[in-house]
This record gives sequence, structure tokens and C-alpha cells, in this order.
Amino acid sequence: MDDPPEGLASEAGLLARARTGDLDAFEQIVVLHERRVFTLALRLTGSVEDAKDATQETFLRLHRKIGGIDAGRGVGPWLYTVTVNACRDIGRRRQRSRLVPIEDGASSAPAGPGADPEGLYSYQEREQQLRAALCRLPEKERAALLLREMEGLSTEEVARVLGSSQTTVRSQVHSARLKLRKLLAGKWESKA
Repeated sequence: MDDPPEGLASEAGLLARARTGDLDAFEQIVVLHERRVFTLALRLTGSVEDAKDATQETFLRLHRKIGGIDAGRGVGPWLYTVTVNACRDIGRRRQRSRLVPIEDGASSAPAGPGADPEGLYSYQEREQQLRAALCRLPEKERAALLLREMEGLSTEEVARVLGSSQTTVRSQVHSARLKLRKLLAGKWESKA
């Protein structure tokens, strides 16, 4: 039997300690995953407040269900599933679906000395157009695309998170890409 990857081994140790009531271990698990959970929730709900609510709900569910998590798979896949479901619950309650990205170094254009103001404006304009186009996708297609492309999950992992087959996920991602391409077609070619 192969040893688990180093990250999973340390996470498995934290999980084992958290199951015995070690709150410090539970807090370390939260710290390891809170940014990714919040980022996904923000992209899915479109609201900082809703994303905070979904993140809080996700970690409350983790605390309640920690004994049932498969340490061999790690906490991450379970958290993605719970986050998507918490966002769906919030979306149903609030009956709206917008998309707001997290503005961080990874998603923002560099604005250092000598940065081209026109290039920066063009980048921000394209980012805004992409966010608006993503908002127009059906919820399931948007979730599949974000998990696959933004979170880097495999098709198999996305299928597990969304409770779908791999074929359905591939179809949803493909459909989402085609719709995005169509929504952005006239906007991006004319500025290239």
C-alpha cells in the first residue's frame, strides 16, 4: 500500500485529532481550507455576505460531521461538495444568482511602475465582461466550469462534488465553454 501524499498525511493527522475533540486541530483544518472555500462560495453566490454565510455553514457542517469524513481522501473533496450545496441553499433562499470574483493578486492585472494604463483598463474590462457572461450561465454549468477550470479539480472529482456522472460534468463544462465563447465573441475579437 502506498503512503498518502505528505499534505494528506498531515491533514489526516489533524483530522484524527479533531475527531477526538481537539479544537486546535479543527482550527488548523479550517485555516488550511477557508480561503478556497470562501473563494468558491463567492464565485458561486455572487455576494460577499452570502459567501461568508456559506463558508460558515460549510465549517459548521464539518464540525458536526467530522467523524464521517474519509481520511484517505482528505477533507478537501468533502468541503467542495458541502460548499456547493450550501451555496445552492442560500441561492434558493435569496433567489438570485450573480457572480463576484475575489480580487487578489492571482486575478488582478499587475499595476506596477510603468504599467500600461490602457492595457490595465482593457484587462479590467475583459474581466468584467467575463464575470457578467459567467453570471448568465445556468447554475450547474457555472459550478462545473468553476470547479474544473478555476479550482483545478479533475472531471471525476467535479462529478463527486456535484453528485453527477463524469459524462454529465464533461457535457456541462463543454456547454458552458460554448456559451461563454458565444457571449464574449463580439466583445473580445473587436478589441484584439
